[in-house]
Amino acid sequence: MIDPWSSAIIDYEKLTKQFGIKPFGNLKEEINNPHHLMQRNIIFGQRDYGRILKAIREGSDFAVVSGMMPSGKMHIGHKMIVDQLIWYQEKGADIYIPIADMEAYSARGIDFEASRELAVSEYITNYIALGLDLEKENVNVYLQSENRNLGDLAYTLSKKVNFNEMRAIYGFSGSTNIAHMYAPLIQVADILLPQTEECGGPKPTVVPVGPDQDPHIRLTRDIAERFKGKFNFISPSSTYHRFMTGLTGDKMSSSKPKSAIFLSDSPKEVEKKVKSAKSGGRESLEEQRKLGGVPEDCTIFELLVYHLEPSEKKLEELRESCKSGSIMCGECKKNAASMMKNFFEEFSCKREEAKEKAQKILDREPKC
Repeated sequence: MIDPWSSAIIDYEKLTKQFGIKPFGNLKEEINNPHHLMQRNIIFGQRDYGRILKAIREGSDFAVVSGMMPSGKMHIGHKMIVDQLIWYQEKGADIYIPIADMEAYSARGIDFEASRELAVSEYITNYIALGLDLEKENVNVYLQSENRNLGDLAYTLSKKVNFNEMRAIYGFSGSTNIAHMYAPLIQVADILLPQTEECGGPKPTVVPVGPDQDPHIRLTRDIAERFKGKFNFISPSSTYHRFMTGLTGDKMSSSKPKSAIFLSDSPKEVEKKVKSAKSGGRESLEEQRKLGGVPEDCTIFELLVYHLEPSEKKLEELRESCKSGSIMCGECKKNAASMMKNFFEEFSCKREEAKEKAQKILDREPKC
């Protein structure tokens, strides 16, 4: 059982075997100009992604759904989702971004006004600053609590789900509040909303998620099958990306400030955090020169892989230099800290420019 509301580290291999997630790597050769997260095996798993590849190839309609739960500050790990949305937008996808204020209320106790404020000041502002165009006609950003079509769909879908099923998937018990039990059904509706008549009818839909969100995907796919006669839903596709390791060596999390680089951090704060992050070095310089470092266990190298180094060739050269002991952790940290500082100097300016746009985006009526 996987708890989508915890920060537990997921056993990726066990997940794929137990729940039937297929490897993503087998599809890379079929993708024209794959995203670097795909090339570097950060996106490691998928369900029915062939439908999305077909839509991209043929230039036919498809949608991508990626929700945000406004429960805290965005960190650099969250940037992965925005990077993927930008890639899909370039491929012609309809973009759906539900703001999960109902989930935030039921699972985190955050009131609706606070969710709205967080959505504007953190999430939507950062999405725009990172380069996602939210002003396009085929982008739908909405609050769950304010979308009537969504609420009606969730209620309709709940008819074919019972408590035993929800307990088996999520571990709900007699003490779980009803709002928390209902929140996953709202998320099911978020994922299936692009396929309703109001949103243009059935179309392939992909949901890029971390593996902790797989319970929602499985529930949605099951419910989509149950309602095929009524809505003609196409079972949604999904991709799964690896979590970033926190700067302290465990999972990066908004609830663990020392583990994360927040997108609202100043360039100086970011530089300091990178320089003090856990590396994959040996206990002494002598041992490192002799045995080399361990880039697979290095949070600095991970920052380069996920966000900072665009060149595959340079990344591989750095990996080999680390493993051979010809580069020391201090030098690598200094270079990465400089790169991250430069990124945040530019990004901080873009954040300021995005703030006014963010409020206008949320003030619009949901497109469907």
